[in-house]
Amino acid sequence: MTPSSARPFAHLDAPLAELYRRVMRTFVENKRRFLVHLRPEDVADALRRDGGSETDQETVDKALTSLADWGNLRADPDTGRVTTVEDFYRARYLYQLSREGEAAEKALEVYEEEIGRRGELQAVALEDIRVRLRALTELPENPDPAIVHNLLLELANRLDSLAANASAFMSGLQRTIDLHDVDEAAFLAYKDRLITYLERFVSELVVKQHDIATTLRALPPERTARLLALAAEREAADAVPDAGAATAQPAPLGAAVSERLASWEARWSGLWSWFVGGRAHPCQADLLRTRARKAIPDLLTVVSVLQERRAGRSDRSADFRTLARWFAQVPGDDEAHRLWRAAFGLSTSRHLTAEAGTAPADVPAATSWLDAPRVEVSARLRSTGRYTRRGAPRKVHDRSAEKERLAREIAAEREQTELARKRLATGRATRLSDLAALDREEFALFLRLLGDALAAGPPGPDGVVRTRTSDGALSVELRPVGGVAVVEVEDGVLRGPDHEITVTDLQSDGSAPETDR
Repeated sequence: MTPSSARPFAHLDAPLAELYRRVMRTFVENKRRFLVHLRPEDVADALRRDGGSETDQETVDKALTSLADWGNLRADPDTGRVTTVEDFYRARYLYQLSREGEAAEKALEVYEEEIGRRGELQAVALEDIRVRLRALTELPENPDPAIVHNLLLELANRLDSLAANASAFMSGLQRTIDLHDVDEAAFLAYKDRLITYLERFVSELVVKQHDIATTLRALPPERTARLLALAAEREAADAVPDAGAATAQPAPLGAAVSERLASWEARWSGLWSWFVGGRAHPCQADLLRTRARKAIPDLLTVVSVLQERRAGRSDRSADFRTLARWFAQVPGDDEAHRLWRAAFGLSTSRHLTAEAGTAPADVPAATSWLDAPRVEVSARLRSTGRYTRRGAPRKVHDRSAEKERLAREIAAEREQTELARKRLATGRATRLSDLAALDREEFALFLRLLGDALAAGPPGPDGVVRTRTSDGALSVELRPVGGVAVVEVEDGVLRGPDHEITVTDLQSDGSAPETDR
């Protein structure tokens, strides 16, 4: 069978895929023990030993034949045990892995290994890289090529392992952060250990990366080129001769050295970019450290999300469904209107603008829509999506009268507030029970002052609470005296524990305080 017609992965979709995989693993394990050829009965015995279940010889023979047809195995006639003419004409084969079948098994092993890889942040690998780089810098002027080669191989292997495991760990961590394929109970149980693990690796990475980068920069380029050349020459000495035509001239040793040297220069460039980097591209160690640091607050965010999920936090749709049930359960329209006002806080209102000539009359805002006069609203918004018509803008409406009215109202409110301040801010101690009747402005100011004083507790050593208003204009002192105070206001009567209150105007000009009325 030619390599182009081989189908080494066809057995994965076959009905007996599990049996085919076990047969192929049997050949791979025996080849590791340098047993190349296997007879069908040897395969059946191995399957019975490893699988723990009876596998008849006929089924194994059919499986071997199918694998040979797909190109996973190569079948050679077995003439080693021929003793009669009948044995010679009977089909007997020795099976061995074909090149395509062996490559397919290696690919499947790599696939299964990567799928099952959990990944880890190897702080130990950082230390190994640092130690071997130090060893390279401490070699003599004419080092032993074997020592150089071994150190460079260990450096490359540790870097490959560090990069692969870090990538697998960070991708798995990202799936955990995104709540994909995660057990919530297990995550909440080990989150603290995971955060500690990340913090320990980041601290190790900061220290070791600086040391490794310093060592790499201190190594002269010509010294690095010499070490890489020694490793390439040592590898090229063991290169297998080309299996081409017999008349072909042997390839010069320099070509093999150049090929291996290019490979080592690429590995060294990867080591440099991992720990040093350049101006255009930051080093991979910095990127890994940044991502690991960012993972810590991301993990804490995941914890808060899981806590909210466990608490059964309702969303807006659930709130509206609950509100709809309440509306369905109210006994009448009056209760439904009260529920509407409590839920949405909306009240009737008039249009602030209208088309020319259709301005509504001055109707109080509390007027029902049923009782208010009709207001003509243009259908332009529904038909064109615009309130205004095309063309020149409308003239600006004169609001001077409204502004004057607002200014008068503000001045009147300020005057009333100032009178209330003069009434209460006398600078003398007054018991609450001795206060005369207060109007609305005075009572509002009195409640604010009393609330500020009560919120500023606890009292000092002398039992007095001292505070200032938020604008710094008034100071308040409050001392409990016992008893019950009754303060009369326009809207009713306020009762509470009696206190002695002193309100001082800090912005007064020093004139004598006015007496209480």
